[in-house]
Amino acid sequence: MTFTPRNWAAGETVSAALMNQEIRDQWNSVLDPWTAYTPTWSGATTNPVIGNGTLTGRYMKIGRSCHLRIEMLAGSTTTYGSGGWSLSLPFAAAATGAQIGIAHTHQSQRIQGAFTIAPGASVGLAFFPTTGAPALLSWVASTVPVTWASGGRLSIYAEYETAT
Repeated sequence: MTFTPRNWAAGETVSAALMNQEIRDQWNSVLDPWTAYTPTWSGATTNPVIGNGTLTGRYMKIGRSCHLRIEMLAGSTTTYGSGGWSLSLPFAAAATGAQIGIAHTHQSQRIQGAFTIAPGASVGLAFFPTTGAPALLSWVASTVPVTWASGGRLSIYAEYETAT
């Protein structure tokens, strides 16, 4: 919810209804539950298909700050496409500065990674470490950072600045 403070007029009578709208209702919007949305899951070459898996997103937007969670749980009919994956955001990112969140896999191993949001982007990209010293990051795909299979989980959390 966007909060726009009221412009009070000189001599205006303040009523309970106005105060409730200006103060209580604005605080209620900050304390509301997170909002569900369904992210779009895309592949750089061919798109993955969630099949009987689940792909859910939730967000809380306060002003231009968006707190974001995305969970992908692969099912037995999930296909993983080809090329790196992208996941849509509920709101486009601000045009200045890249933003980074966290990504985590729960497959054959638990691996911590990064979720990046480019300036002005409407999608985010997850990256995970590869072997080597120092470990370089690779774009998540059907075999990165693990060979994805039924029961595999990708969890993402980010806070980013929105364009509006």
